[in-house]
Amino acid sequence: MTAVPASLPVSMPAWVVRQPGPMAARPLRLVRRPTPVPGHGEVLVAVEACAVCRTDLHLAEGDLPPRRPGTVPGHEVVGRVVGHGPGTSAPPIGARVGIAWLRSTCGTCRYCRRGSENLCPASRYTAWDADGGFAPYAAAPADYVYPLPEGRSAEELAPLLCAGIIGYRALSRADLPEGGRLGIYGFGASAHITAQVALLRGARLYVMTRAPEARGLALRLGAHWAGDARAAPPEPLDAAILFAPAGDLVPVALAALDRGGTLAVAGIHLSDVPGLDYQRHLFQERTLRSVTANTRADGRALLDVAARHRLEVTTTPYPFDQADRALADLAADRVTGAAVLRFPPP
Repeated sequence: MTAVPASLPVSMPAWVVRQPGPMAARPLRLVRRPTPVPGHGEVLVAVEACAVCRTDLHLAEGDLPPRRPGTVPGHEVVGRVVGHGPGTSAPPIGARVGIAWLRSTCGTCRYCRRGSENLCPASRYTAWDADGGFAPYAAAPADYVYPLPEGRSAEELAPLLCAGIIGYRALSRADLPEGGRLGIYGFGASAHITAQVALLRGARLYVMTRAPEARGLALRLGAHWAGDARAAPPEPLDAAILFAPAGDLVPVALAALDRGGTLAVAGIHLSDVPGLDYQRHLFQERTLRSVTANTRADGRALLDVAARHRLEVTTTPYPFDQADRALADLAADRVTGAAVLRFPPP
């Protein structure tokens, strides 16, 4: 039996992707939608804050083909449980939870059984296969939400739920040796959180990004050096992570690796990669890896690190009714750290 308060509004404002296209064409529209009713095994969450991810931008602009019409973006959601669908009673009403990108998996395929649920062919994603958090209420499977602490603001917590988690997985995929030299290409929401995790592990950090403000943030957080996106770091890298969705930086990053180094590409979308020179870019056992979504174990691990070390999360807040401006600013590189939508109390 579905259990939701009778006092909830019948409908709500929600941002939807009407027609994917460049931000100048205003692909996002504010409409009214029925307030969601949680399905079997789901919880209903009253949204406190939702971070704005580059994946939301890819969906709005059509780099990610829409999987359903009129999708509500937003998959870095912080809120309170206000209702339960049939078959679930946990987390309890009032619990603070996070909704992230990975929405569900089959749990039975060979990938799920071996701990690689991020590769599940039946996996589904918040704000791609189902509506996300650019609305005051969102429903999500109870088994895929994360418990969140009370001691931090919703604005600080929201970027951890994708930017933090996918960065954590990218760092794992980069095979950074203890105390090794890590290069980060692009320094937005995900990168500035990942950099702090790497520094906690003793990394020597080099940041390559085109934005002067981002270079300043990198140095303040503890980077050894910061330069332009195409600049060569002062010494060869043991590992690198490409956060910028620019395929033409792949050869640049590979050329900066030392022998045996690994480049992990963190984005869900990447522009075309130019031809590689085998001797310069791949020989001497250099490795090029992609990063695909995340597992729930990645999410729990990142949130544990964030709780124990209180990672600094740099945000640029926007009121809920300016979600389109937040995405436009992200597209134009006018955001330092993570853009976050703030919601008025229900």
